[in-house]
Amino acid sequence: MAVASVALGGFIVLAGATYQGVATALERHRFQRPGGLVDAGGHQLHIYCLGHGSPVVILEAAMGSMSAAWAWIQPEVARSTRVCSYDRAGLGWSEAGNSRYVPSNVPEELRILLDRANEIGPLVLVGHEGGALFARMYAARFAGDTAALVLIDDPVTVPTENGSTLAAAWPWLARVGVLRLSGRLSNQAIGLPGDAGGAMRAFLNRPDHLTRAAMELAQLGEVEGAVRSLPLPPDTIVTSVPAGASGQPAMIVSRDEASRVARAIEATVEQVRTREAIHHGDRERPAP
Repeated sequence: MAVASVALGGFIVLAGATYQGVATALERHRFQRPGGLVDAGGHQLHIYCLGHGSPVVILEAAMGSMSAAWAWIQPEVARSTRVCSYDRAGLGWSEAGNSRYVPSNVPEELRILLDRANEIGPLVLVGHEGGALFARMYAARFAGDTAALVLIDDPVTVPTENGSTLAAAWPWLARVGVLRLSGRLSNQAIGLPGDAGGAMRAFLNRPDHLTRAAMELAQLGEVEGAVRSLPLPPDTIVTSVPAGASGQPAMIVSRDEASRVARAIEATVEQVRTREAIHHGDRERPAP
């Protein structure tokens, strides 16, 4: 009886792993990256930009999330300025590089990515949940590039759900097809449009993405504690936007909520343009 139980268990695990492998291979072919890959220091990061104009809006997804999570927001903001989403190392279409996850490296990698992609500031950094922490870190380290921050569900001011305990098991559950069969994570992305929504759901079933997602979420509390002591540059425009997105990884899947966030981003972009115009006028005005 015990041997039969073990054999049955082994068969179920093998069947689940086979199902996971076949489904992942099909998804890799179907959901290809919409943007380009840029070397960010030994590994390539995915960046996807739309629109034209200044300032350039940079979208920093929540911890464990990726560029596809901005599928409603990015095209809307792109009607008024340049806007780029990207995948942090090990997430989405980006390579992991060094398997060791160091949160403090995120701003430096973003700076290298933007330089090599020729995306020139001033920047409006938009961070969602844990991404708001990375946006704060970037602004503190590269104040000269950063004109404004838009912080959505910022953990510094809004309590954040800690999903790190369950997240540690995600890659293993994904490998044997349990997550895919249950829809435990991928169902959270229902509501995102088109291929971006499909890609988001696909990556929420992939062990490689979920391995880095688990690392990020495990250190969310530590990153939040470190960021609280970082002062923001005094002339940085800061806009706080409560979205109330639940679950981990956090994402905004409602079109109405996404439109509200997009309007807040657009209003911040106009603030930056107004200030830049005033400063430009002051520089051109002759001295008395």
